[in-house]
Amino acid sequence: MPEQQSGDTTDVARRPLRLGVAGPVGTGKSTLIATLCRELASRMEIAVVTNDIYTDEDARLLRAAGVLPVERIKAVETGACPHTAIRDDVTANLLAVEDLERAFAPLDLVIVESGGDNLTATFSPALVDAQIFCLDVAGGGDVARKGGPGIERADLLVINKTDLAPHVGVDPEQMVHDAGHVRGGLPVLALSQHDPASVSRLCEWVDSILADHRAGRHVAKDPGPMAPHSHAMEHDHS
Repeated sequence: MPEQQSGDTTDVARRPLRLGVAGPVGTGKSTLIATLCRELASRMEIAVVTNDIYTDEDARLLRAAGVLPVERIKAVETGACPHTAIRDDVTANLLAVEDLERAFAPLDLVIVESGGDNLTATFSPALVDAQIFCLDVAGGGDVARKGGPGIERADLLVINKTDLAPHVGVDPEQMVHDAGHVRGGLPVLALSQHDPASVSRLCEWVDSILADHRAGRHVAKDPGPMAPHSHAMEHDHS
């Protein structure tokens, strides 16, 4: 049976950090996860769960990349919209996570990749302890300011593929600024796989969250549903 979440943060801290990575199709989630595994696997014990609707494509891509032993990468075929398996009924993912935790104990980090979904997709805190929401510059410079629960309240927002910005006419610094405005001070990271400094910052963030998790300082927060919009009260319906 899936592990029951308790209010005792000490119990949670005894197990690996469970980190969710969500975002729309094509924003670079799998590449981000491959980068984390490549950078951290020499000093952390890591496993990954991927989500696709009817295939194990993301799992096969990660296995082919050679970033982890193939048996540490487990695929979940959701059979429905990806957000249902990371938020509405997390049973299949939670079982996959717990299988990996038992098989390869002791793990430090289990990464759960959502299938590509829309801007409203977020993880249930019953499944992950912290979550990254991933956007990319090719999705448009305005997307960061459009908001949504993942953009506004995920533990970390990544603006990915910044090296492509000159080719798509987007200012990544403006995207980061816009995202920072809607996130109210929560961290935003501009990331390029070709920029070692930004990759290091991503790894440092994971190190920080893992340290807080082990110390019982990090408490999983629910970033959904949609945040209230203040402008909704500006209309006079009298």
